[in-house]
Amino acid sequence: MEQRRRLFAGNRVRDLRRRLALPQAALAARLGVSVSYLSQIENEERPLTPPVLIALSREFPDLWGDVGSDDSTAELVRAIEAATDSSIGAAPLDEAAVQRGVEKHPALARRMVALHDAWRRAQAQLRVLDDKVESGAGHGSALPWEAVRDWYQAEGNYIDPLDRAAEALAESFDHPRAIEDRLRGWHGIRIEEARDDGTRLSRFDPHARRLVISGVLPPESRAFLLAQRLASLEFTNEMRAVADASGLASPEARELLGLGLANYAAGALLMPYTRFRDAARDLRHDIDRLRQRFGTSFEQACHRLSTLQRPGAQGIPFFFCRVDMAGNITKRHSATRLEFARFGGACPLWVVHEAVAIPDRILTQLAQTPDGARYVIMAKGLVKPSASYDRPPRRYAVALGCEESHGGAFVYADGLRPGGAATPIGTSCRICPRPDCDQRAFPPAAGDIRIDPDLRGAVPYSF
Repeated sequence: MEQRRRLFAGNRVRDLRRRLALPQAALAARLGVSVSYLSQIENEERPLTPPVLIALSREFPDLWGDVGSDDSTAELVRAIEAATDSSIGAAPLDEAAVQRGVEKHPALARRMVALHDAWRRAQAQLRVLDDKVESGAGHGSALPWEAVRDWYQAEGNYIDPLDRAAEALAESFDHPRAIEDRLRGWHGIRIEEARDDGTRLSRFDPHARRLVISGVLPPESRAFLLAQRLASLEFTNEMRAVADASGLASPEARELLGLGLANYAAGALLMPYTRFRDAARDLRHDIDRLRQRFGTSFEQACHRLSTLQRPGAQGIPFFFCRVDMAGNITKRHSATRLEFARFGGACPLWVVHEAVAIPDRILTQLAQTPDGARYVIMAKGLVKPSASYDRPPRRYAVALGCEESHGGAFVYADGLRPGGAATPIGTSCRICPRPDCDQRAFPPAAGDIRIDPDLRGAVPYSF
C-alpha cells in the first residue's frame, strides 16, 4: 500500500468541536487522545493520523463527512466500518487487526467492504419489500404522496433556493405583523376572519384577492397560513424551478409537491435559517423556548430543526416524525442513519407511542437500533382541539432525536445517563433481526420460524 499523505485539518476539527459546544477535554476523550495532542491537531502542529480519522468518522459520521483525499485512508475507514458493524451477527474485529489486514491484504479488504455494501443494499431492498407488504402495493408506481415524500427524503429535507429566498425576505421584516402587511400592501390581499367550526382552515380567491382564515385557529397556525400564502405569491419562480427539476411524473404528485414547497417556505419565513440555527444552538435545541422566540407551534419548531442541513452551515442531524393514535407515521424525515417504517407498523418500544396517550408532557428515551447506533429521543403528545363537540380533537405525538454523540447540545439528553442502558428499538417487525423482543408482533420477512411445542416464550416461535 502506498505511503499515506499527511493530512492537516485542524480547522475542521476545531469547527466541529465548537459546533457541538464540546470542550477540548470532552472531544479528546471521545477520540482517544490527550488534550495536548488534540490542541496540537487544532493548531495544525500535528496531522490527522488514521486512528484519529477513524475515530472522527465513527463518532461523527454525519458531521465529519469526507475523511480526506487520501484513498488509502478512506479504504481503511470503510474496512473498519464493515469489520465492526454491530448489526452483523459475528463478533466484530479489532481495529488494529483490520488496519494490518488492509495493509497486508488490500484486495481481501476491498472484497470485505464490497460484501458489506452488498449486505446494506440487501437490507434496503428488504425495507422496500416491507413497505410493499405493509401497504398492499403491487409493482406499480408509487402513489403521489409516497413519491413526494421520497423526493423530500432524497433532498435531505432541505430546499436551498427556496430556503435562501425566504431567509432574505424575512430579514427585511422589521415588526411582527410584517407578513400580513406585505400581503395587504404589496399584493392587495384582503384578509378576513371566518366564524366557523374550523373545518376549512383557509380559503383564497385569487380573482377577488381575498383570503379567509378560520377564526378558531391559534395564533401560530394563523401566522403559518399567512406565511404560506405570501410564499406562494413571492416565490412562484423558485417553486416552479424546483418542481420542474424534481422528476415527479404524475400531475397529482407535482401539485402535492407545490403545496409542500409553500409549506416549507412558510416555515423558512417564520424561522429564518441562520437566526433559527444560531438560536437553536444557544438554547440547546429547547423546543419550547424556540417556539416562544419565533412565535411558532411545537410541531413547527421540531420540523424546522430537521431541515437545518444547509451545506457548510449544518445544524445537528435530527430525525423527526409525527405519529397518530393508531401508530401510523404521518410525517417523517431523517437526517440520521435511522430508518422509518413507511406504512405504519413502527416499533412499539419507541417512546413516541407512549407520548400519544400523555398529551402536553415531554418524554425522553435513550434508544439503540439493531445497527448499534444510539439515539437521544424527545417525544411529546399534542392535541389540536376542534371548534365543535361533534368533531373530536386531533391527537398525535411528535418525536425529535439525534445520535447520542450530539447529546451535549440537546437539552433533552440531560436527564439520561450517557452510555447507559438503551431501549432496543427497530424499524418494523418485518425487518427487525432482534430474536429476543417481547414486543414482536410477527416474525421477520426474511426469517424461517421454528416452533417448539414444549417451549413457550413471549412469542410462540423463534427464528
